[in-house]
Amino acid sequence: MTDLHLEPEFRSRSTVVTAGGALTPATASRLRDGVLKFATDAPDCVVVDIRDLTVEHERLLSVFAVIAARIDDWPGVSFALVADRPEHVAGLRARSIGEFVAVHPDVVTAEQARDEAPRRRAVRELAPTVSASALARRFVAETCTRWAVPEYTEDAQLIATELVENTVEHTTSPARVRLELRRALMRVAVADDDPRPAVRRERLTPVEPGLGLQLVAQTARTWGCSRSWLGGKVVWAVLRSPDPSTKGSHGQ
Repeated sequence: MTDLHLEPEFRSRSTVVTAGGALTPATASRLRDGVLKFATDAPDCVVVDIRDLTVEHERLLSVFAVIAARIDDWPGVSFALVADRPEHVAGLRARSIGEFVAVHPDVVTAEQARDEAPRRRAVRELAPTVSASALARRFVAETCTRWAVPEYTEDAQLIATELVENTVEHTTSPARVRLELRRALMRVAVADDDPRPAVRRERLTPVEPGLGLQLVAQTARTWGCSRSWLGGKVVWAVLRSPDPSTKGSHGQ
């Protein structure tokens, strides 16, 4: 078996992705990108079940550490693996993957042990009009006020404005703005129905208009563009609280 296939099951509080086929140098990037795509829209937790996966070489299991590192930057989602085959467990241990992602023998155990850190989420869909960016800024301000986290307001408004304006300028899709707060991290994400990835371009001259994704990259701790399982994309950025004393203090 040389192909790789990922089968998602969307549950109320988790997305369980069953990986089958073969993990090879040729399929590792597909596994990484596929899991991250499902993680983009996961409700709370992503569980990847690799019990039916054939692994060509144990070094390829390091792809799960890469996935875990990316998801760790997203405040709304936790990540776990399900593995019970001795060769998988031994390979994960040999590569120290357990330091990056929790490994469980079955899906039920993985779901029960999921990261329960308090998380808040707010979503607003905006029509692709000239007023969309102003409405996005108001949504961010109102949400930060309601959550009592004014320290995020300015940067989150800036990022939401840039991402919404990109959607309005380059697509005909509504802009779906999502804010998530967890462990002193805020994620600002804007989804649309256009699968073309967002591209960061350098300005040729200082007076050329539009900072776009350059400004997002300069403001955020990290940012990226992921394909949505619905077929469009999600452009996201993560902000860390400037006040270390707030870490872990925001409840539901």
